[in-house]
Amino acid sequence: GDHPMARRTCNLLFKNGGRNLPGFMVGRQVTVTLIFFVAARATTLNIKVGEDDNIFGVSDALQEFFNLGFLGAILTTILGSISWQLVASAFPIAFLSNPVVYLMLNFVLLIEATGICAASWFFGTIHKKIAGFQLDEVYVGTAEERAAGGKPDTSMHPGRDFSMGTNVLVAPSDWENAIKNLEPVPETFSQQRERILSNIKSMKEMMADAPEEEKGTFAAGIAAEVKFLQKLNEEEDESSPVTDSEAV
Repeated sequence: GDHPMARRTCNLLFKNGGRNLPGFMVGRQVTVTLIFFVAARATTLNIKVGEDDNIFGVSDALQEFFNLGFLGAILTTILGSISWQLVASAFPIAFLSNPVVYLMLNFVLLIEATGICAASWFFGTIHKKIAGFQLDEVYVGTAEERAAGGKPDTSMHPGRDFSMGTNVLVAPSDWENAIKNLEPVPETFSQQRERILSNIKSMKEMMADAPEEEKGTFAAGIAAEVKFLQKLNEEEDESSPVTDSEAV
């Protein structure tokens, strides 16, 4: 993307030799934890079960659950954390282009800079040494090596290995074939016919045990599969070359 705010956000996130990215993770976790505690405290109820009136007239067991504070934690997790992660993963450019995201990034980096969780860096270093973690470049190569095909990605299909860089514009000359190799292997006419017949068989078995009001739905599905099978046979006949002996 070329949105100015998205560029500013990314530049800040990967600044200081990439140190701001783990710093953001530290500051973000501190912020989320703080919000969880505040929200849980604000939404925790202190109703004496059996003496006071239960909120919304719920049962005593549910009221005891509300008194634990889990309700606020669950709501905060859904509304304040998971939902925004889903939005960011689905619309990354639009999310990074939001000025509020840039302000929050500065805020969490400021929290991390206070050193309130500086011990996490120390324990992270110990974990790295014990587990033997290495940079991604050791395994997948640098962007230049990947673009030059020095570290090709393997494919589950033999003979369909491909090499991709971090940007299509710097990919090798055969990048079109590399992208094409990512596409699923097309089914043959025999494979498609086998799949359709399997679907018809399955629907007939389910229709036999289905109630009368649902059998019409299965019958319609079977009819659609049969129609698709006929169309498939016609396409196969059109694609098959006709020899002289067949023409006679």
